[in-house]
Amino acid sequence: MTAEEIAALRQKQYNATVVGLRLAHSDLMAIRIRRDYTRPIHKPGQYCTLGLGQWEPRAPGCQPETPKPGEEGKLIRRAYSIGSSVLDDDGQLLDMSRTDWLEFYIVLVRDSTKGPPALTPRLFALEQGSRLFMGEKIAGHFTLDPVQPGDTVVFLATGTGEAPHNYMLWELLRRGHTGRILSACCVRYRRDLAYLPIHEDLMRRFAAYTYLALTTREAETVGRKVYIQDLLASGQLEEHLGDKLNPATTHVYLCGNPAMIGVPNQDKATGALVFPKPTGVIELLLQRGFQLDQPNKKLKGNIHFEEYW
Repeated sequence: MTAEEIAALRQKQYNATVVGLRLAHSDLMAIRIRRDYTRPIHKPGQYCTLGLGQWEPRAPGCQPETPKPGEEGKLIRRAYSIGSSVLDDDGQLLDMSRTDWLEFYIVLVRDSTKGPPALTPRLFALEQGSRLFMGEKIAGHFTLDPVQPGDTVVFLATGTGEAPHNYMLWELLRRGHTGRILSACCVRYRRDLAYLPIHEDLMRRFAAYTYLALTTREAETVGRKVYIQDLLASGQLEEHLGDKLNPATTHVYLCGNPAMIGVPNQDKATGALVFPKPTGVIELLLQRGFQLDQPNKKLKGNIHFEEYW
């Protein structure tokens, strides 16, 4: 494609600008994006779509791709949960009314058995001031709607799955939530916890808040890895929380790796739930009297989940 053709496609397809970009390392970033139009009213925990053209450059070191003929002008889109840094640059709780951007927490997918990753290699080629597409609609049922002021709220995530949890955490702190809050995130290496210093700061400021950082490939954790499921099954989560998990007053939010979450299927013949192996968090919680929240079936519960990939 010619430079003129690319410029025309960008003018036609793009409606947002990168206004902030922080790399935790080469493959992990927090990016702030401002729409050309007024930011829609939305709730923490929801998601929207980001997109870039097939014609855009890709970050180096990614699985090579060969665009199909006729797809050079295609807009590549994917839904991303909206995140939050929780604190502003001065270390105070964010005042979202004074901002006009949305924050996203994104990991670079360099290769895939399903084929060359299309969008994240292009997102990681963006710079301050770069243009891209952002969908007009912000949606999702993964929100704090069912949480009461004194409820215990537990956020369990893997990797960038903590993005919506950070935004919901900000909302709870902003409105002076009186119940206990615990957030845990499991990653390979400590460097994959881009918001760790912020969570450590928040624990010093808010006595009711606990953050647990779990790593699986650091030297000190080799041979004694603790995954999210282990945290729950062993009772360590309740020890850190300082109380038992009471289904009557606790909401658990799960986001990230589907293997961690463990969403069951329903047997068509018997109606019984069939759980994946290895055991996921949902099965462990159901054994303790928790109930799945299934908005699409209009079934209310206290286990809320959002699967990535």
